[in-house]
Amino acid sequence: MQTNVIDYLNEIVHKVPEKLAFSNGEEGLSFREVYEQSRSIGTYLHNSGIYKEPVVVFMNKHPKTITAFLGIITGGNYYVPIDSEMPEVRIGLILENIKSKLMICDEETIEIAKKFKFDGKLVTYDEISNEKADDGALQEIHDNALDIEPIYIVFTSGSTGIPKGVVVCHRSVIDFIENLSDVLEFNENTVFGNQAPLYVDAILKEVYPTLKFGATTYLIPKEYFMFPIKLVEFINEYKINTLCWVVSAFTMISAFGTFKTVVPKFVHTIAFVSEVFPIKQFNRWKEVLPNAKYVNLYGPTEGTGVCCYYEVDREFSLEERIPVGKPFKNTQILLLDEEGKQVPKGAEGEICIRGTSVVLGYYNDAEKTANSFVQNPLHSFYPEAIYKTGDIGRYNERGELEFVSRKDYQIKHMGQRIELGEIEVNVNMLDGIKQAACVYDDKKNKIVLYYVGTVESGDLAVSLKASLPRYMIPNNIIKLEQIPMTSNGKIDRVTLKNMAQKK
Repeated sequence: MQTNVIDYLNEIVHKVPEKLAFSNGEEGLSFREVYEQSRSIGTYLHNSGIYKEPVVVFMNKHPKTITAFLGIITGGNYYVPIDSEMPEVRIGLILENIKSKLMICDEETIEIAKKFKFDGKLVTYDEISNEKADDGALQEIHDNALDIEPIYIVFTSGSTGIPKGVVVCHRSVIDFIENLSDVLEFNENTVFGNQAPLYVDAILKEVYPTLKFGATTYLIPKEYFMFPIKLVEFINEYKINTLCWVVSAFTMISAFGTFKTVVPKFVHTIAFVSEVFPIKQFNRWKEVLPNAKYVNLYGPTEGTGVCCYYEVDREFSLEERIPVGKPFKNTQILLLDEEGKQVPKGAEGEICIRGTSVVLGYYNDAEKTANSFVQNPLHSFYPEAIYKTGDIGRYNERGELEFVSRKDYQIKHMGQRIELGEIEVNVNMLDGIKQAACVYDDKKNKIVLYYVGTVESGDLAVSLKASLPRYMIPNNIIKLEQIPMTSNGKIDRVTLKNMAQKK
């Protein structure tokens, strides 16, 4: 039984030392290189007196970045990834919060880092990855490690504009790896195509199973996601067979006619997460890869990224949503009303998570932690924190959990309670629509629909009148060349709402 994620690396390096572990297509590292370089970094941290502390990693997307993470863990610390895509103000707030003694950079990012207000030491990966490993010190660190200790902090958006640092421990990550590996049937022949930036928790789905099984992960360069044909060609070139991506990355390929030119030849496992997969786009993937395994994953960062799954086992009509399914082992989903009581069967309630997937809380922020990680309201006999997701869900007649909407996607408009997600589902069903997103301008009390497609906005409005009640018809329908995305591939609804309010 593993108590530290480094156990995976320590075991696999003896089985397949020369096998390629991580690559970006141009440069790669074998398991032996990952092992040796991570131990050098761990030794450097030990010699620097840095132990059980946050260490910042500010590097471009590269196999060395992952190895830096593992080196920090090997040294008994926890990593805090940041990226040049982040606004400088946000980076400043993160650095101010964690007050790290060290930032690991590459040759390019260290020049940027020198402009930050950072009181710690700046080093490059290449400076510290050749340190002679102190086997005795590293063994002592490993022997004293507990599975309740942090492995990383990732920062999510806060409603006040201050980013929240989600602290995740080894126990939660190990539980996640074991569950996901069973569900998606990973093995030593798995070849992952990584889509997510390395500073978000989505990389858990690829990085640690790679260590567990001796699989291989290709870090797909970000620019390929702007050119879907080149992206699929990259997937084919490296015989990538497993994709765990956000929904928008899949729809970007299927909506823009890519499959008429090239199809992924080797992909047999597709896991999608973060947003509702429009059935029209999902069906296009199914047509091209009818024998692939398709799994809908659900979970917030505070639930170790993913805590529920549904293996698609039937056809869905265009107006339906693919269910979230059921929780991983060792996790339970509670649907609670505003009073903290379980809702009746079939009723909607807030999705709350209990179990090992619930993270430790927010770093250096007891108030936000207390607001979101609350005592299980179903009993008061002993302390037990559950996480309130802010998502609304319900169980269907098959007993499958369905995501309905975000709490903040529910609006009151013209005296009616409306789910913005329901409008999006109806828009995505229509011919000529490639992507759609709805926001509510609460200053002007208007529903604003943004979309990408070949249909004109006036025709779209006419089509929606046939499928939606009058009070749900968007007040403004705006055609875009592309929908803005967040850095981790989700629809950027904050930007869309700001755009709507400036109109």
